Order: sequence, then structure tokens, then C-alpha cells
Amino acid sequence: MRAFLSCFSLKKNKQNPQYQEAIILASETSFTINEIKALYDLFKKLSNCIYDDSLIHKEEFHLALLRNSHKQNLFADRVFDLFDVKGNGVIEFEEFVRSLSIFHPNAPKEDKITFAFRLYDLRQTGYIEHEELKEMVLAILTESELTLSDEEVESIVNKTMMEADSKGDGKIDQEEWKELVEKNPALIKNMTLPYLKDITLAFPSFILNTDFEE
Repeated sequence: MRAFLSCFSLKKNKQNPQYQEAIILASETSFTINEIKALYDLFKKLSNCIYDDSLIHKEEFHLALLRNSHKQNLFADRVFDLFDVKGNGVIEFEEFVRSLSIFHPNAPKEDKITFAFRLYDLRQTGYIEHEELKEMVLAILTESELTLSDEEVESIVNKTMMEADSKGDGKIDQEEWKELVEKNPALIKNMTLPYLKDITLAFPSFILNTDFEE
């Protein structure tokens, strides 16, 4: 993807293959061509903060989200795995743009619902089961620095399963998940990042913060 940067150092030559790639990304995501350029600048910063290879490794992803490259976090791991569409352990620029586009305010709601479902489907079975839901609830509570008793956590999980599992088979499928989100839109609130609406003016502060902890 080093060549991708060079296309922006040139004038907008419509015959340039990298410029054509930018046009394709802009046409297939919620970003403009100028925003694609801004995202590349952001991507370059992230992808070279530990390893100088223009690929985002999991440690770099953790450093951006958690300010610590060694901190374990199930939520961050799941987001990384979903961004890593090819499943090769790194995030390439195209994967970065297409995945981040889902969080754009103008992205289709269906895409946000599907991404959130896959986030909770830890074992990638096509269903969200009781233990998966519990693991994610615990991860979210930890990230939010909230502490609940085991009984309270179990109560939240059981209540959610009862509300969502309309088929009564002990698991939540995509159709049931969509119905649950329609009744509880707050479930995908974090799937929208308002500042992505104009990435050229404001990068996400959690990524650009350089006061990282070792």
C-alpha cells in the first residue's frame, strides 16, 4: 500500500491506477476521495507506530484503542478480527477503510446491525449463545470500568436472552438480533462515530493521542 500514498502526492491523474483504487473505495464506502486520503494519513500513523511495514498489527490496534499494546481486551480483539477481513493477522488499508466505513453516520443501519451481531458471535457459528453474550457483557463492563456482581451480570444476560430468543432454542440468530436491535437501538449506538462524517477536519482523538503507555 506504499504506492497508495504516492497517488495523492501526484495531481489527480485519472489514469493513475492508485487513484482509480481511491475512486472505487469512495464509491463503495461512505467516504469521499479526500477523506480516503485523510484516512491513509491516519492509517500510516497507526501502521508504523510499532512495526514499520504499513500494516496494522494487533499490538498497534491495541495501542490505538487502549493506549497500551499489551493490554488484553476481548472487545478490541473482536473488532480487530472483523477488520482483518482476510484473516491474515494484519489490517491492510482497504480493509481499514471498508470496515471503518460501517461506523460512518451515513452507513446503512443494516450494516451496523450485522457488524454488531458478528462482534458478539465469538465462535463464528452464526448464533449468539448465552456464554458468548456473557463474555461480551463482562468485556464491556471491564472497558467501562464498571463492576457488577456475578448475579447481576447473569441477570442481564438471562433477561437479554429471554427477550431476544423468540424461537426458544437457547441462542440468538441474525433475525432475532435484528428484532432485538429494533426494540433497543442503544445496542448499536457505539456503531456510529460522528467525527467520521468529516474525517478531513477531525481524526478520532483516541487514535491520535500520542501519550501512550508502555
